Amino acid sequence: MQSLCRSIARAAAAAAAPSSVYAPLAARLAGGQQQQRRHASAGSTEALADELVAACDKALAAGQRINWVFLGAPGVGKGTYATRISKLMKIPHISAGDLVRDEIKRGTALGAQMEEITSKGQLLPDAMILDILKGRVERGSKSGERGFLLDGFPRTVPQAEALSTFAEVQSVLNLTLREDILVEKCCARRICKECGKNFNIADIYRAGDPPIVMPPLNPPAGCEGKMEQRKDDTEEVVRARLQVYNVKSKPVEGFYGEQGKLTEFEIKGGIPETLPRLLMKILEIVRADK
Repeated sequence: MQSLCRSIARAAAAAAAPSSVYAPLAARLAGGQQQQRRHASAGSTEALADELVAACDKALAAGQRINWVFLGAPGVGKGTYATRISKLMKIPHISAGDLVRDEIKRGTALGAQMEEITSKGQLLPDAMILDILKGRVERGSKSGERGFLLDGFPRTVPQAEALSTFAEVQSVLNLTLREDILVEKCCARRICKECGKNFNIADIYRAGDPPIVMPPLNPPAGCEGKMEQRKDDTEEVVRARLQVYNVKSKPVEGFYGEQGKLTEFEIKGGIPETLPRLLMKILEIVRADK
């Protein structure tokens, strides 16, 4: 909880503080070896990305589609990693959360209902999500998209069953992270109200072998002073969402596990350290899907 409080305290100053205020404590603790690993992982990521694109092209040429689901608790990084992997695989990323937030932002009647429900930390009714998601998948299929990387859905077994009625899921990747870190990361999420990009000011370090090191994802100079926090990113609401997730969403893992489609992946570090490991795992799955 002390680390959570420290991140929240730094968050209070985020809207007006210059970049120097966000000095990454975790990176300083990790020292020069951490920087060396990052430089090495950058080259590794590029090489793995090339291999992954070739593997995806081969699968698509054989008539397969790349329809994947990213599972994981709120704040684990599904959207962050799905977005990056999407660009590397050249497969569209569909975020159920973004679809919902767009509906809310547009001020529709459906969006107002969604905002009232999510602000209490509750899951949206299946019909609401399925309606906007089905429309997005069908539009993509008609425009010739090669598949999708879906995150934020399904969250229940009935949702997974309903998804299968209009999209065949080939593989499911379940991202996991310690709950105390999840809470801290969620409470530190920030969005630039001008450009709409997401950032995270949490500065996480957990001792261990190896230690868990997650430096902040700080806003650039152009976004300083424009940060805002989602209404549902408070500790009370975050913990409520995690409790709901554990009760209703965990069975989804079993649903896909029984079909032989589920792969577990534990996040143990920041993006520079995690992305090459994740790419390698995805490459193994794509090559194994015959």
